[in-house]
Amino acid sequence: MAPVKITGAVVAAAATMGMLSFCFFRFSSDKLDSCSSSSSSKKKKKLSTRNGLVDAIGNTPLIRINSLSDATGSEILGKCEFLNPGGSVKDRVAVKIIEEALESGLLFPGGIVTEGSAGSTAISLATVAPAYGCQCHVVIPDDAAIEKSQIIEALGATVERVRPVSITHKDHFVNIARRRADQANDLASSSKTRLASRINVAHQEKTNGCTAEEQKVPSLFSESVTGGFFADQFENLANYRAHYEGTGPEIWQQTHGNIDAFVAAAGTGGTLAGVSRFLQEKNEKVKCFLIDPPGSGLFNKVTRGVMYTREEAEGRRLKNPFDTITEGIGINRLTQNFLMAKIDGGFRGTDKEAVEMSRFLLKKDGLFVGSSSAMNCVGAVRVAQALGPGHTIVTILCDSGMRHLSKFHDPQYLALYGLTPTAVGLEFLGIK
Repeated sequence: MAPVKITGAVVAAAATMGMLSFCFFRFSSDKLDSCSSSSSSKKKKKLSTRNGLVDAIGNTPLIRINSLSDATGSEILGKCEFLNPGGSVKDRVAVKIIEEALESGLLFPGGIVTEGSAGSTAISLATVAPAYGCQCHVVIPDDAAIEKSQIIEALGATVERVRPVSITHKDHFVNIARRRADQANDLASSSKTRLASRINVAHQEKTNGCTAEEQKVPSLFSESVTGGFFADQFENLANYRAHYEGTGPEIWQQTHGNIDAFVAAAGTGGTLAGVSRFLQEKNEKVKCFLIDPPGSGLFNKVTRGVMYTREEAEGRRLKNPFDTITEGIGINRLTQNFLMAKIDGGFRGTDKEAVEMSRFLLKKDGLFVGSSSAMNCVGAVRVAQALGPGHTIVTILCDSGMRHLSKFHDPQYLALYGLTPTAVGLEFLGIK
């Protein structure tokens, strides 16, 4: 049998087929890999997560409040801070205060963060403190809604309820909280000598059957505590920075810089200060306003330059449950945080307006808000009326009504003070 001759053409054809086969399978393989990679990439995009509880704080939605926008002819937008993990705008402040304290060495894991709060900041501190390995001790006025104390305790923090007195009194809830931090620090400092003391206990004579070590006064805190840190939300500028670095930039980005005015009530003043300063640094034409509840002196300070009411001189009011039913806003002194604010004017709101606004928003928009959020919305309408139609106004929806059930959203409580809502629309603000 004659041998088969393989010509050059056959070799070329075979080589060509081989290359085509290689390219085909390589292309197919690449395509499969590409599809697999693309599929994997798509899956990864779907698994967009945040790193723990703390990373979930902030970047809250900015929503159009339809009923108020339609009624005023301006775009009234609310920043939904009630959607933060701890349920309020104070989550931002709690994180900033704790992180700065840890970075500066004023607080260590295992330490106790103390605070005097009407509720929301305390809830936020109790929420985020465990994420940093810390504990929380809160002093709260006993006229605050009881559900706030219940939430704080459920979060694992310790709660002291005390009677409301003037800030100048040593037993004002803020001053007590400051003392608690000092006590925790004293306890931590003594821990260095505690071991030696225990070693020597065996050699100590007993009095009435007890050693000196056993006779010490019981502490509010565990002996393992690494120290205490007073959050000091009113004067600690970490409060202001939380909003200057977070809330303000978010509002600017979400409105694409198309904002004419910002309005909010003030308690510590951190939100109003941080947001107003950031926005006016971006555009000096943005107007920033205060809305102030009954019993607070800030409206007079902003509009007249002197903090007083017709009843009392500056700094001498004694806040009590009859000043206002709103919680967490209104004050009769200038805090370090408030002094950072850039404010163009102010408005006075009433309890009745806040109550009516909360019911209006629930009925028209499905928004169930707390007292400070309702007051902020009163302020937004006031600003819209002052500026006229065609403007964009932003305010803060601080928290929901869920932590105001026993007072602000309790019909019987409201009836006691003649605050039963009766409005059909926005006639309580002069809009028909």
